[in-house]
Amino acid sequence: MELKVTKLSEEYLEECVDLFIDTFSREPWNDQYDSRQQVKDFFINHMKNNYFLGYIGLIDKKVIALSIGMKKPWLYGLEYYIDEFCISYDFQGNGIGSLFLKNIEELLTDEKVEGMILNTEREYPSYEFYKKNGFKVLGDLIVLGK
Repeated sequence: MELKVTKLSEEYLEECVDLFIDTFSREPWNDQYDSRQQVKDFFINHMKNNYFLGYIGLIDKKVIALSIGMKKPWLYGLEYYIDEFCISYDFQGNGIGSLFLKNIEELLTDEKVEGMILNTEREYPSYEFYKKNGFKVLGDLIVLGK
């Protein structure tokens, strides 16, 4: 079982929407969506952004991993802001997520991107996953919204 990581393109949009809905409608997120079209529009709006950067992981030509975000300018160059990251429920817990993240990190050098940043909640398993994969809490950084 070999993981192939490539940039997200429109040909994989429908599969990505399905993966996203399947993953985030389960525990611990339990997200609910008004419609499939709502999620598809979310992806389309991301993909229209000129700083968009997304990756998929394929096993046997099936999308089992997804990362969508953008190249974010900062004082020292560009970083990859991961907005959404998910692994198919059937592949969670066996190292695919870590391998996917490692492959993305290698591909980011081609994009001249020098770091990754993301937000997650401490109570979710994703927090430990990201820490295990080298992400660190950035000082007293907090997220605010309005």
